[in-house]
Amino acid sequence: MTQVQTPRGAGFHMPAEWEPQDSVWLSWPHDEQTFPELYDAEKAYVAIIRAVCRHGRADLLVRDKETEERVRGLFLMSGGFPGGLRFHIIDYADVWFRDYGPTFLVNRKSRDLAMVDWRFNAWGNKYPELLYDDCIPAMINRELGVQCFSPGVVMEGGSFDVNGKGTLITTEQCLLNPNRNPGLVRGEIEMVLKEFLGCNRVIWLSEGIAGDDTDGHVDDIARFVDARTVVCAVEQDQDDENHAALKTNYHILRKSTDQGGVPLKVVSLPMPGPVGDDERLPASYANFLISNGVVLMPTFGHRNDTRAQAVLSSVFPGREVIGIDCRALVEGLGTIHCISQQQPIP
Repeated sequence: MTQVQTPRGAGFHMPAEWEPQDSVWLSWPHDEQTFPELYDAEKAYVAIIRAVCRHGRADLLVRDKETEERVRGLFLMSGGFPGGLRFHIIDYADVWFRDYGPTFLVNRKSRDLAMVDWRFNAWGNKYPELLYDDCIPAMINRELGVQCFSPGVVMEGGSFDVNGKGTLITTEQCLLNPNRNPGLVRGEIEMVLKEFLGCNRVIWLSEGIAGDDTDGHVDDIARFVDARTVVCAVEQDQDDENHAALKTNYHILRKSTDQGGVPLKVVSLPMPGPVGDDERLPASYANFLISNGVVLMPTFGHRNDTRAQAVLSSVFPGREVIGIDCRALVEGLGTIHCISQQQPIP
């Protein structure tokens, strides 16, 4: 790795999610095994894309022309086709773009865009039928034609969060899991994060939430909302299986500092409690998407929906916080942040 130029060496870094975006990328849902209530999942996508396109562009992967026509029809039936929506006919297995898609980087001096093409092994080879999506970043870059860095390391976009100034948050449960990169130790993984995302401070949280088949992605737990402020999911019910792990993560963050040694400000974000009839689903308000002018927050028909929206409104005073009903999406074990990836403006 030291013999190959890395993004940091070339002047690139991953910007914070709240910085200006050129686009938000998604893949349209198509599989009833992933989403038993597929039409309700499609309605959530329509709401997400419409909100994104109010202030920018959405780049949407569809598997064929027939799907594109269906999507156009759904928008026309629900208020009109958004001018910022652009289609890409690309075959893909499933919708979890955050995890298999590229991580976009910027070089502020040269005003260039680049991407990291991580290896995707379907969350530790849990779903062999989804391994195909490892090829999606290369397919997208045939259209974008930007500089592409390939570290040869398994990594999912939902497993880290950055403040754009040099600090990154992740979890031990995911990145140190032997089903990802068994040949790399903690220090080597840190070096990969620093060299390929342009950060210099890594904060390691402990575990993720119950029902999360990704082995503890941080975007269900803790998210930067500005350079020194983190919202952290907290479960108040001591009998809930998420209580202890989230309490541990909260205390780690309270003791953590940013890249300059300044203590982080940590804001508690409530959880929606148990969601799911037959099994616990990974429902979390932390799985929000920050886009131009808006924050899109998952809702679950729970009394804490309103509390969570109030918390996010308080930490995003310049953005409208929009609740998106994600009860159909979470059946697929993810919600808004999991299905999306922002492309920043260089």
